[in-house]
Amino acid sequence: MAKIGIAGSGTWGTALSIHLRKMGHEVTLWSAIKEEIEEIKTSGEHKNLPGVRLPEGISYTSDDAELCSGKDLIVLSVPSIFTRSTAKRFCPFIPQGQLIINVAKGIEEGSLKTQTDITSEEISQAKVCVLSGPSHAEEVSRGLPTAVVVGAPDRETAEYIQNVFMSPAFRVYTSSDIKGMEIGGSLKNVIALAAGMSDGLGYGDNALAALITRGIAEMSRLGKAMDCDPQTFFGLTGLGDLMVTCGSKHSRNRRAGVLIGKGYTVKQAMDEVRMVVEGVYSAKAGLQLAEKYNVSMPIIEEVNRILFEGKPAQEAVSDLMCRERRVEHAEIKWD
Repeated sequence: MAKIGIAGSGTWGTALSIHLRKMGHEVTLWSAIKEEIEEIKTSGEHKNLPGVRLPEGISYTSDDAELCSGKDLIVLSVPSIFTRSTAKRFCPFIPQGQLIINVAKGIEEGSLKTQTDITSEEISQAKVCVLSGPSHAEEVSRGLPTAVVVGAPDRETAEYIQNVFMSPAFRVYTSSDIKGMEIGGSLKNVIALAAGMSDGLGYGDNALAALITRGIAEMSRLGKAMDCDPQTFFGLTGLGDLMVTCGSKHSRNRRAGVLIGKGYTVKQAMDEVRMVVEGVYSAKAGLQLAEKYNVSMPIIEEVNRILFEGKPAQEAVSDLMCRERRVEHAEIKWD
């Protein structure tokens, strides 16, 4: 049995608390908002996971020292825009060699740092890993079959985390490509916004399939330029996560995109979704990475124009369709 602190009482942090507690681990769930954590403790459920009861034995706290002290591992599950500030406040309470697992997905605008980059920068004494993949909280909290990947600096750490999280309903693979996992997990949210916009415009399955396919092409091109392993982008944390985020009713990024496609402003769409839409925050960073590494990412470019320049989604799709003609795979040569 492991002693686990989970920082972040959103749906994903809560779902992981349920999963890990049912496996017999000692779980402490933390929120910076005292009223939020008290509501979960008192009601025994999360308001955005209706009908799911939290198991007995979970501890609840808003105290930073209590969350960080004496834990075998700490799961950092706050929205990506709060990763740096949360890591900074936890740093004084984190012992040397503490194992921290990031489960948020996002790239920091400006610095272009991933979640593990940010955490390692703010808590230099910790060993920082990542857990990612197609894993909606709504399904994990109900014990539905799910497969994810843990990325770690060394095999021993990866296999330890794998053993902690693995269950008959929660299959965990391991990987050494932390950077590739995080690039895929972040940019798939931007592509999912585009997929939602397409659905909001009523464009159908053909357009959705094209966005997913060309989206993974853009992600893998960038990953290759950043020295990530290309295989990562065709695995669970790339193609797998992209598929579920583009097509699922649980996807907040897709939902926001649908609303924008229907004519909502970005602010109106985010207000309607009522949860953090990570793709909006990763879109600019994705474009900055494309420019930095001189990689063509037309879908990412058009999503930025829609989000931040007011370009109509229908016009953006037209511009994507009417781009210069080209082969699908330049590496495949004619006889």
